[in-house]
Amino acid sequence: MKKILYPLAASALITIVPFLLTFEKGQDIVRGLFGYGYFALLLLIVFLKDVLQKKMPACAGMTIGFRARKILAYVLLLFVSIIVLFTIAWLDLQNLLAIKGWDTGWYGILPFVTCGFAIAVIWKIPTFSLTSISLVLFATLVTHFAAFNLFPSQPLAQFPAIDYLARSAPQPPQRKEIDDIFKDKYIVSDSASITRNYVDTARSNVIILVESWGVPLDINRFEKQLKIFDGTIAAAGSHHRMYSRTKTAEREDLIYKIHRDSSGHRDTTFLPQVFTEKNYKTTFLFGGNSLEHQRFKYIHNLGFENVRFKENFSDVEIVNQIDNLLNDSLKQFIVWTTRDTKFPIAESKSIYYANADVVDSTYSFHLEKTLQSIAGLAQKHPEVRFIIQGDHNPILSPLKFQERFYKRWVPFIALN
Repeated sequence: MKKILYPLAASALITIVPFLLTFEKGQDIVRGLFGYGYFALLLLIVFLKDVLQKKMPACAGMTIGFRARKILAYVLLLFVSIIVLFTIAWLDLQNLLAIKGWDTGWYGILPFVTCGFAIAVIWKIPTFSLTSISLVLFATLVTHFAAFNLFPSQPLAQFPAIDYLARSAPQPPQRKEIDDIFKDKYIVSDSASITRNYVDTARSNVIILVESWGVPLDINRFEKQLKIFDGTIAAAGSHHRMYSRTKTAEREDLIYKIHRDSSGHRDTTFLPQVFTEKNYKTTFLFGGNSLEHQRFKYIHNLGFENVRFKENFSDVEIVNQIDNLLNDSLKQFIVWTTRDTKFPIAESKSIYYANADVVDSTYSFHLEKTLQSIAGLAQKHPEVRFIIQGDHNPILSPLKFQERFYKRWVPFIALN
């Protein structure tokens, strides 16, 4: 029993003493009862010490040179194990002090005192074989995870080295939650019902889904985009997408209501169906092939009377098509998915390894050009309601570029 209890108690000593000496009333730091790395290293130190003290002199048939080299190897392993033990204890202390924002000061002696005492405690106990040590460590790890599932507020084991790596590694920007500064100035919605909420059944509507238009982390960048629409904005903000897929966005933005039919099956009514019943002319436009995202399979099912796939048409050319439709005396319900900002951008030679600044410059150029053409169209037709949204944040692009946008948040603007 000593073989396990002594190393376990010694590892608990190294783990708990710095925690208690840096404890403050009211602190809420979840910490294990013993360091798993300490436990493993102490078992290894006992094993190496035992090999050097008992087994090496008893090895028969060895030449003096071979025995010397083997002894030296075990001595080096023992020395390295002790150094690693002290190093991990030092990192653990730094983890605790970093949480509180304290300097090392006199606390710097703690790793040397606790580790030295722990080695003295386990130095004379008998050892396991390497196989038994592996089994003990495996059983300990399994026990830790099993207990953690039951009592997550009090883990059994602590992993200082992993904690240190997690703390010291470069942290990517927070991209999941919209910043409070943005929330204070603009509408932030967790719903995909923007189109349904802002359409106007008394006049023509143009619904535009802008490819890869995400909410930038830099609010100034978003406000610069809004300035393109100065004088026509009725509402502006952002909303959350469940998925980063254009196909999903095209469907969910046009949902009017979800209900159950006479047989009890779930059914969906889409806005084009509603506006068709109101004698609107409903049209879907896309400046590409119908095979992209297999639109030929589902766009017609959304209730459009007229579906136009204009292969290799730029966004500006599609704007001209919409302008012609709006000149008609009939009320229009027009939906358009843009294409010029689709990733991977044609000018980029690589999807993920291109220069982020170059990709950003190209993307911004195309996006601004598309938004300006939409703004010009909205100014030309002030009697028409325009609803503009992003389909998803930029993907299929360098990670450094993607990190400039919130994840799965897209802008929306209602004009006129």
